[in-house]
Amino acid sequence: MTQATGAEVLWTALAEQGVDTCFANPGTTELDLVRGLESQGDIRCVIGLQENVCTGAADGYGRMTGRPAATLLHLGPGFANGIANLHNARRARTPIVNIIGDHTSWHLPFDAPLSSDIEALAGAVSGWVHRIGETGAVAGAATEAVRQSLANGGQGATIIFPADFQADAVADSGERGQARAPAAPAETEADFDPARIAQRLRSVRRVVFLLGGGGEDSGLGVRAQRAVARICEVLGASAYAETFPSRAERGQGLPAFDRLPYFPEPARAVLDESDLVVLAGALPPVTYFGYAGHPSELVEPARLLVVGEPGRPVAQRLEQIAEQLGAPEPQAFVRELPAQPEGELTPARIGAVLARELPEHAIVSVEGGTCGYPFYAASAAARPHTALTNTGGAIGQGLPVAVGAAIACPGRRVVGLLSDGSTQYTIQALWTMAHEQLDVVVLIAANHQYAILRNELRRNGAALGARAAEMTALDRPKIDWVGLAQSYGVPASRAATAGELRDQLRRAFAARGPALIEMAL
Repeated sequence: MTQATGAEVLWTALAEQGVDTCFANPGTTELDLVRGLESQGDIRCVIGLQENVCTGAADGYGRMTGRPAATLLHLGPGFANGIANLHNARRARTPIVNIIGDHTSWHLPFDAPLSSDIEALAGAVSGWVHRIGETGAVAGAATEAVRQSLANGGQGATIIFPADFQADAVADSGERGQARAPAAPAETEADFDPARIAQRLRSVRRVVFLLGGGGEDSGLGVRAQRAVARICEVLGASAYAETFPSRAERGQGLPAFDRLPYFPEPARAVLDESDLVVLAGALPPVTYFGYAGHPSELVEPARLLVVGEPGRPVAQRLEQIAEQLGAPEPQAFVRELPAQPEGELTPARIGAVLARELPEHAIVSVEGGTCGYPFYAASAAARPHTALTNTGGAIGQGLPVAVGAAIACPGRRVVGLLSDGSTQYTIQALWTMAHEQLDVVVLIAANHQYAILRNELRRNGAALGARAAEMTALDRPKIDWVGLAQSYGVPASRAATAGELRDQLRRAFAARGPALIEMAL
């Protein structure tokens, strides 16, 4: 038996369960957790200057590894600062273990200024919430948190840890066992009948597959995409990625499945003519917002066929369906890169330049529609890479997810393809990139406006009024992205033409550490 503080026991238990990274923004009620890390060499602690950087980084880390990182956050208000990216992580089904310090248990009845209902805040974005009530329960809570984070295809698990139990000594036997994800209560292989599904697919004329993102065995993993390409070849079907996949493998050697369009009109043009929409790890598609004249459901339930629930492995199931259909092995899927564009930067030219220059096995964190869709289309011809998109729509995801992906995969180059408005929400992530010297190249599409809102305002031919234009403009003053990045310690440059962007990308990819390129639009 060894004596240790509750904080030390927590870190030791998490490390024993495979947690090796913590994204932290601690405060006074977490000081013993900070002290506890002094003796824990198995957990890397990464500092974020704002909590939403920490939670977004944990999301990026979990998407790339399939394992939970920890976050260390300060009371309810600190946790609340990180909720937006935990919302995105919930939609991405990312395993995360959140550790929230709270006031000492004996101080809580006095309703101090920073007291809040942490359980209510955490419950909105966590699949499991637990308050530690005694030091003897710390190790078990840590083990259960990891186990719960792996449940339901991945989710947030939150521990609330009062400061006195962090500091108190506790006898720790070290006997905890290995955390395993709870058994999935829903679908089982016994329920899956590939012959029946193949027969259903043959019975209709027009089939569309909608593929969900996630890990290697998701609908947008390599195996699943190749299996769907085989099925499409036999049936004359088509396939799309869900609009905002958590993770999608892209590039040479894979089929060119584009994302389902964002706005309802083009999405319906894809889906309305189908007799059957097959969901492979994707949710039934709905409009992103409620649009007058458009039903929220893009496909009525009678035209849906589920191959696998979101967050569940579907690659083997799709391969079995392909075999039942007698589908031949997939083609090589080799495509010619787009020609090197010239002239002033446009979203299409940015997509083409990045597709041409992207290193093999890069990870691209995409946030913003200005360049995200043009690049995703062009990226089918790029070298093999991974794309991560904004699953929940809460903006400020792009930079933090890039941080987490870079720490999860240090041997892979990371690119943040971002828009200027949303990136300001978590701009502090640049400091973490510089502090950790992460190999991240940040590309900012600087149009100095909230373009997505202007597009929404102009829908159906409406004019953009003067007040609306003022409320969606970011040009008085224009943000100096080069100066801003340099103030955080990130080398930066500005590109106005396709040739300048190509040259600056090559220099950035040839160097180590972070870089930022402002792309003038």
